[in-house]
Amino acid sequence: MDPYETAVDRAIREAAERGAFDNLSGAGKPLPLRHTGDADWWLKELVEREQITGGELVPPTIALRREADTFPESLAGLASEESVREILTHFNERVRADWRRPGVGKGTPVIARPVDVEAMVEAWKALRAQH
Repeated sequence: MDPYETAVDRAIREAAERGAFDNLSGAGKPLPLRHTGDADWWLKELVEREQITGGELVPPTIALRREADTFPESLAGLASEESVREILTHFNERVRADWRRPGVGKGTPVIARPVDVEAMVEAWKALRAQH
């Protein structure tokens, strides 16, 4: 026994002596270090392990801007003007909520802009008339 054994070292030694580490699934195998030499290896492992798709990694403001870029085409399947107005109003509420989030970091902030509900409803009507 090492005279300077810490409590953690002692707990590990005693567990090993009891056989707590015997028959572990990865015993005797090398660690799966696939991203050696990559400074972002831990982030890549996290994305893979948690099965994160691109949408979760996009800042909220960028996600709002991307969503706005899909209007009015993404609304074409809606059956009523009321539902279009409801979705656009909710979108504008989320934009305003995003404005209230505190800014982080230096530089010019990216800003999402609310959509003109009336203009978008007219664009939706024109799109529906084409089909």
